[in-house]
Amino acid sequence: MGAGGPRPGVGPPDGGWGWVVLGACFVVTGFAYGFPKAVSVFFRALMRDFGAGYSDTAWVSSIMLAMLYGTGPVSSILVTRFGCRPVMLAGGLLASAGMILASFATRLLELYLTAGVLTGLGLALNFQPSLIMLGLYFERRRPLANGLAAAGSPVFLSALSPLGQLLLELFGWRGGFLLFGGLLLHCCACGAVMRPPPGPGPRPRPRADREEDCAGDAPREAEADAEGTRLRLREAPPGGRARRRLLDVAVCTDRAFIVYVVTKFLMALGLFVPAILLVNYAKDAGVPDTEAAFLLSIVGFVDIVARPACGALAGLARLRPHVPYLFSLALLANGITDLSSARARSYGTLVAFCIAFGLSYGMVGALQFEVLMAAVGAPRFPSALGLVLLVEAVAVLIGPPSAGRLVDALKNYEIIFYLAGSEVALAGVFMAVATYCCLRRSRDTPPGPTTGGASDTEDAEAEGEPEPLPPGTQEPRSLESLEVPSPRAGSVGQEREADPGRSRESV
Repeated sequence: MGAGGPRPGVGPPDGGWGWVVLGACFVVTGFAYGFPKAVSVFFRALMRDFGAGYSDTAWVSSIMLAMLYGTGPVSSILVTRFGCRPVMLAGGLLASAGMILASFATRLLELYLTAGVLTGLGLALNFQPSLIMLGLYFERRRPLANGLAAAGSPVFLSALSPLGQLLLELFGWRGGFLLFGGLLLHCCACGAVMRPPPGPGPRPRPRADREEDCAGDAPREAEADAEGTRLRLREAPPGGRARRRLLDVAVCTDRAFIVYVVTKFLMALGLFVPAILLVNYAKDAGVPDTEAAFLLSIVGFVDIVARPACGALAGLARLRPHVPYLFSLALLANGITDLSSARARSYGTLVAFCIAFGLSYGMVGALQFEVLMAAVGAPRFPSALGLVLLVEAVAVLIGPPSAGRLVDALKNYEIIFYLAGSEVALAGVFMAVATYCCLRRSRDTPPGPTTGGASDTEDAEAEGEPEPLPPGTQEPRSLESLEVPSPRAGSVGQEREADPGRSRESV
């Protein structure tokens, strides 16, 4: 039940049990992204029963999304400490309990705490570990794997939205929440299949070490090395004992990471707003309730095709080095779609908007985490993902609630689509310009031993075993990264250099 991770000297299997992990990631991604949008089907009933405005009711989805993103660092720490599988099992139980408790709510505040906080936290504890595990199983086919996993969002959105409307008509919003809570228990089954990738045999060790371990320590260390379920930092402090950090904040010094964070913040301000407001926008335009709910299904159907196709396209040898530009193009297309559809009122124009929006939205969903993995590398991806989601949570708390408040004040959806489209288009332009400038500066600057971003030290860590440092040489602290060690082995070579007289039992 460990966290799992790439074993030193062995690359991701790119198949095998990874396809089962991909299927589980597909389901978890579907719930994580589709569920907050599908809950919007119940907003009209909640507004009627609680006598609240749309902005107050929209906080349910906003809090759910904020918890999904804002608890990213917490999820990273828990995965590092306990592993992917137990964290996902606990997350599935929390997500289910939140919706079940929400079905008994008598005030909006209780909905915020149950459906918003508890369910959002449970989805977060499933979403991030599943992405981390997916990155451990795929390398060569990673863009395709990310695209297929991201397709879970439109598949579940196209199914959950009509299902929510049906449950609302048959059982009311309380019965719908109760049954949705039962559906979320499937996240526990997904967590149960998240076993770590297979590791190599025992590490080759110097002859002196083998002679010293003839008393019987070697078999135990080989077994512990094969189990290898904890993450630690490579750098050893002056005392000689390896220091393991639960969250690597040194990634914040990477220029590519900073560009990505700013892009995601701008994107999150407006990306989710049209999807959340779409159903109520169509109802206010005179579209029947059933047909209005079907608009989200149209977005989902197009999204289903767009995500795997875009993932396969990004995996091509000629395009993979230019994935950041492809991502910026997808953002620009999404923003232009919002801007050009701000005055759509008839059902036909709304359908056309849903097709274009689903295509560009699917491209964004398929590429966003592939861009991050390529920018920071697999060892630092867990920490980078947690920090990115935390920043994105701030934007999610600003965007949809502000849009709902503007709808209540202006009774006009047009300005909302203009604002959302401008924010997403600005994110795409910034990503393209900043990436081009950073790449050009990187080409003009000769590589140095401590240049920001990926270094030779990080490459050596990602490819295989760390090499012991010469005596008296201290490893740069700005290049700290994660690897999977033996729980006992630690940094034995470094400890011997720091204190040759220490016995092996003190490691």
